[in-house]
Amino acid sequence: MSQSDQQTPSFGESHAATLLLREFLDVTSDFERSLGNELAVNATDLTAMQHLIAAGPMSPTALAERLELSSAAVTSVIDRLESLGHVHRTPNPADRRGTIVVPEPASVGRAMGRLIPMITAVDRAIHDFDEDERATITRYLERVVGAYRDHAGSTERARGWRPDAPPR
Repeated sequence: MSQSDQQTPSFGESHAATLLLREFLDVTSDFERSLGNELAVNATDLTAMQHLIAAGPMSPTALAERLELSSAAVTSVIDRLESLGHVHRTPNPADRRGTIVVPEPASVGRAMGRLIPMITAVDRAIHDFDEDERATITRYLERVVGAYRDHAGSTERARGWRPDAPPR
């Protein structure tokens, strides 16, 4: 294999759609950072809130599994979120010895107040296309997601936006 065969193309040589996906990832990070700043939380705490909002109250152990953190680390996350008024702990009705972490409705409302308009605008954009175009866009995005999965390695972690996704 020649040296030129081993070189990867620069972003500048990529298709416009590929460049827009790169920009989408950057803007997504910007949006999450902005939301985190508004809620006064760091990235890990925001991810914890995403899981709690999407899946509902859960035990600290379940939250630790979703975040891929130790129990000590998730305790710090919960403590920070609780001190900011974003969550509270309550006895676990299914386990007298345990607790569950419950998102505060006011915090959920603040987060959703930013998320819902953005999600609605994104969803509305697909409706500017006819059914055949939507099918093509969907197939393209499925392939993009597949490529990312192939290169991300083995991961079965639950996604914050998918409450039905099984924990690891």
